[in-house]
Amino acid sequence: MKLNELTLPKGSKKKRKRIGRGKGTGTGETAGKGTKGQNSRSGGGVHLGFEGGQMPLQRRIPKRGFTNIFKKQYEIINIKDLKYFKPGELINDETLRKSGLVKKAYPVKLLGEGEISDPIKIKVNKASQTAKNKIESAGGEIEIVSW
Repeated sequence: MKLNELTLPKGSKKKRKRIGRGKGTGTGETAGKGTKGQNSRSGGGVHLGFEGGQMPLQRRIPKRGFTNIFKKQYEIINIKDLKYFKPGELINDETLRKSGLVKKAYPVKLLGEGEISDPIKIKVNKASQTAKNKIESAGGEIEIVSW
Protein backbone atom coordinates (compact mmCIF):
# COMPACT_ATOMS: atom_id res chain seq x y z
CA MET A 1 0.00 0.00 0.00
CA LYS A 2 1.23 3.44 -0.95
CA LEU A 3 0.31 6.90 0.38
CA ASN A 4 -1.57 7.74 -2.81
CA GLU A 5 -3.71 4.61 -2.40
CA LEU A 6 -5.02 5.55 1.05
CA THR A 7 -8.74 6.38 1.21
CA LEU A 8 -11.09 7.52 3.92
CA PRO A 9 -13.39 4.91 5.49
CA LYS A 10 -16.86 4.83 3.96
CA GLY A 11 -19.30 7.19 5.71
CA SER A 12 -16.61 9.18 7.54
CA LYS A 13 -16.98 12.23 5.31
CA LYS A 14 -20.49 13.71 5.11
CA LYS A 15 -21.73 16.33 2.68
CA ARG A 16 -22.83 19.55 4.32
CA LYS A 17 -26.54 20.16 4.69
CA ARG A 18 -27.73 22.77 2.19
CA ILE A 19 -30.61 24.55 3.89
CA GLY A 20 -33.37 26.54 2.22
CA ARG A 21 -33.16 24.73 -1.12
CA GLY A 22 -36.76 23.60 -1.62
CA LYS A 23 -39.31 21.43 0.18
CA GLY A 24 -37.95 18.19 -1.23
CA THR A 25 -34.67 18.53 0.65
CA GLY A 26 -36.30 18.37 4.09
CA THR A 27 -34.83 21.76 5.06
CA GLY A 28 -36.68 24.00 2.64
CA GLU A 29 -39.30 26.68 3.32
CA THR A 30 -38.26 27.70 6.89
CA ALA A 31 -34.71 26.40 6.44
CA GLY A 32 -34.66 24.49 9.73
CA LYS A 33 -35.35 27.63 11.77
CA GLY A 34 -38.92 26.90 12.79
CA THR A 35 -41.89 29.15 12.17
CA LYS A 36 -41.94 32.84 13.10
CA GLY A 37 -40.11 34.53 15.91
CA GLN A 38 -36.94 36.56 16.33
CA ASN A 39 -34.52 33.76 15.52
CA SER A 40 -36.29 32.73 12.32
CA ARG A 41 -35.83 36.16 10.76
CA SER A 42 -32.91 37.30 8.69
CA GLY A 43 -30.38 38.97 10.99
CA GLY A 44 -32.43 37.79 13.98
CA GLY A 45 -31.11 36.79 17.35
CA VAL A 46 -29.80 38.73 20.32
CA HIS A 47 -26.46 40.47 20.66
CA LEU A 48 -23.64 39.24 22.85
CA GLY A 49 -24.26 40.01 26.51
CA PHE A 50 -28.06 40.35 26.11
CA GLU A 51 -29.87 39.03 29.20
CA GLY A 52 -33.50 39.05 28.12
CA GLY A 53 -34.16 42.66 29.04
CA GLN A 54 -32.51 42.36 32.46
CA MET A 55 -29.81 44.99 33.07
CA PRO A 56 -26.68 43.44 31.48
CA LEU A 57 -23.68 42.54 33.64
CA GLN A 58 -21.39 45.09 32.00
CA ARG A 59 -23.84 47.83 33.03
CA ARG A 60 -24.55 46.47 36.54
CA ILE A 61 -20.90 46.43 37.61
CA PRO A 62 -19.64 49.77 38.99
CA LYS A 63 -17.15 51.72 36.94
CA ARG A 64 -13.74 52.12 38.58
CA GLY A 65 -10.53 53.98 37.85
CA PHE A 66 -9.38 56.34 35.17
CA THR A 67 -7.11 56.00 32.15
CA ASN A 68 -5.13 59.08 31.26
CA ILE A 69 -4.98 59.23 27.46
CA PHE A 70 -2.25 61.89 27.59
CA LYS A 71 0.13 59.77 29.71
CA LYS A 72 3.73 59.80 28.47
CA GLN A 73 5.30 56.37 28.21
CA TYR A 74 9.04 55.89 28.52
CA GLU A 75 11.40 53.05 27.73
CA ILE A 76 13.22 52.52 31.04
CA ILE A 77 16.91 51.65 31.39
CA ASN A 78 18.99 51.54 34.56
CA ILE A 79 22.63 52.40 35.19
CA LYS A 80 23.36 48.73 35.85
CA ASP A 81 22.36 47.99 32.20
CA LEU A 82 25.15 50.26 30.90
CA LYS A 83 27.99 48.00 32.12
CA TYR A 84 28.06 46.26 28.70
CA PHE A 85 29.27 49.42 26.95
CA LYS A 86 32.93 50.40 26.67
CA PRO A 87 34.21 53.33 28.77
CA GLY A 88 34.11 56.61 26.85
CA GLU A 89 31.74 55.21 24.22
CA LEU A 90 28.85 57.48 23.18
CA ILE A 91 25.53 55.85 24.12
CA ASN A 92 22.39 57.14 22.42
CA ASP A 93 19.02 55.87 21.15
CA GLU A 94 20.59 54.08 18.22
CA THR A 95 23.23 52.19 20.22
CA LEU A 96 20.64 51.24 22.87
CA ARG A 97 18.34 49.78 20.20
CA LYS A 98 21.19 47.84 18.57
CA SER A 99 22.18 46.37 21.94
CA GLY A 100 18.57 45.29 22.60
CA LEU A 101 18.14 47.31 25.81
CA VAL A 102 15.46 49.45 24.14
CA LYS A 103 12.87 47.80 21.91
CA LYS A 104 9.90 50.15 21.48
CA ALA A 105 9.87 53.59 19.87
CA TYR A 106 9.23 55.45 23.12
CA PRO A 107 11.53 58.12 24.57
CA VAL A 108 14.28 56.72 26.81
CA LYS A 109 14.49 57.45 30.54
CA LEU A 110 17.58 56.61 32.60
CA LEU A 111 17.10 55.57 36.22
CA GLY A 112 19.77 55.28 38.93
CA GLU A 113 19.55 51.61 39.96
CA GLY A 114 22.99 49.99 40.10
CA GLU A 115 26.55 51.28 40.26
CA ILE A 116 28.90 52.63 37.60
CA SER A 117 32.66 53.08 37.81
CA ASP A 118 33.70 53.85 34.21
CA PRO A 119 33.10 57.28 32.65
CA ILE A 120 30.52 57.15 29.86
CA LYS A 121 28.81 59.66 27.57
CA ILE A 122 25.08 59.13 27.27
CA LYS A 123 22.26 60.93 25.43
CA VAL A 124 18.74 60.20 26.72
CA ASN A 125 15.36 61.94 26.69
CA LYS A 126 14.99 62.02 30.47
CA ALA A 127 17.03 61.01 33.52
CA SER A 128 16.48 60.82 37.26
CA GLN A 129 18.56 63.00 39.57
CA THR A 130 20.20 59.88 41.09
CA ALA A 131 21.28 58.68 37.64
CA LYS A 132 22.75 62.10 36.80
CA ASN A 133 24.71 62.21 40.06
CA LYS A 134 26.11 58.68 39.63
CA ILE A 135 27.27 59.26 36.04
CA GLU A 136 28.85 62.63 36.82
CA SER A 137 30.60 61.27 39.93
CA ALA A 138 32.09 58.48 37.78
CA GLY A 139 33.49 61.17 35.43
CA GLY A 140 30.95 60.71 32.67
CA GLU A 141 28.61 63.06 30.83
CA ILE A 142 24.85 62.96 30.48
CA GLU A 143 22.99 64.96 27.85
CA ILE A 144 19.21 65.37 27.83
CA VAL A 145 17.85 65.53 24.27
CA SER A 146 14.28 66.60 23.55
CA TRP A 147 11.83 64.07 22.16
